[in-house]
Amino acid sequence: MRRTLRGLMAAGLLAAGSIVAVALGGTAAADTVICEQYGSTVIQNRYVVQNNRWGTTAQQCINVTSTGFEITTQNGSNPTNGAPTAYPSVFLGCHYTNCSPGTNLPIQVSQISSATSSINYRYVSNAIYNASYDIWLDPSPKRDGVNQMEIMIWLHRQGSIQPIGSPVGNANIDGRNWEVWRGSNGSNNVISYVAPSAISSANLNLLAFINDTRNRGAITNSWYLTSIQAGFEPWQGGAGLAVTNFSAAVNGGGNNPPPTTTPPPSGGGACAVKYTPNSWNNGFTADVQITNTGSSTINGWTLAYSLPAGQQVTNSWNATVTQSGSSVTARNVGHNGTISPGGTASFGYQGTLNGTYANPTSFTLNGTACSRS
Repeated sequence: MRRTLRGLMAAGLLAAGSIVAVALGGTAAADTVICEQYGSTVIQNRYVVQNNRWGTTAQQCINVTSTGFEITTQNGSNPTNGAPTAYPSVFLGCHYTNCSPGTNLPIQVSQISSATSSINYRYVSNAIYNASYDIWLDPSPKRDGVNQMEIMIWLHRQGSIQPIGSPVGNANIDGRNWEVWRGSNGSNNVISYVAPSAISSANLNLLAFINDTRNRGAITNSWYLTSIQAGFEPWQGGAGLAVTNFSAAVNGGGNNPPPTTTPPPSGGGACAVKYTPNSWNNGFTADVQITNTGSSTINGWTLAYSLPAGQQVTNSWNATVTQSGSSVTARNVGHNGTISPGGTASFGYQGTLNGTYANPTSFTLNGTACSRS
């Protein structure tokens, strides 16, 4: 598993307080070398730089400057069909309780008026890696643990590596065409935007990527942006890779509107939903079965619908089910995120009932309307 294991390992070690030349969360006044597995430091009194070697026991060291970092030692080597060795990165926001100084994250998506970032990378030719920009979101203002949604922007990749899941289409964002992949790593859903050729310098409109992810039905405006991170995922080698400059800003006070057009279908096309309820005086349960009636595999799914008045979800199984007002969003868990053509995925939940019971009337899967079965 990629990010999840990295974070789960980090959670325990960071609590202990990693120290390498500076204390965890300290400020780097001059170049600082970090070799500690999860060591980190602060630059510009605004951003956190983290070594974050999570996928190998081999040594990795980074040299932290006032504007970014460089990988100086990378002895790890992982197969290209598995997870990378690390994610050394610089970030704004909160990552496993480690929050950048003065950050206004987490912030609700509906309240973001702008989210921008400037980035400069330096690449090497004798390694297998990607240059990835991560945007993390969750239904709650989470400062620790695994977030439910990871947006990855692949600005460059070298070697036989690919994003999680499978291609589901293309998107034009920031004047560039990106190949869009969608899947799940077992603990969180991932949408990746892959550049067709290497980008070494960019000014990114992060809110545009967030809105495109929302338009695909993966998140809603009630979710929270928790962190934005720029770095590298090395599989083999990587010494000399560098983020030479990084800046980011997320401004609140906005009213980010929902899409005014039908969201584009993503990953699988046609679908059917079978909804089987059982109700009593003040409660109900529902078993929900999703069938992929399309011709391509669904990698990671989000089912959206509205519950009639008086119904409130209290707990769920085999899906992460959240409710805001009457709107319900159910997202796959690790074991049922892939639905092959003709295949099914099922989940269920329990709720309270006030008044007469009624079924929901319509469903959308990854933004595509489903028939009833």
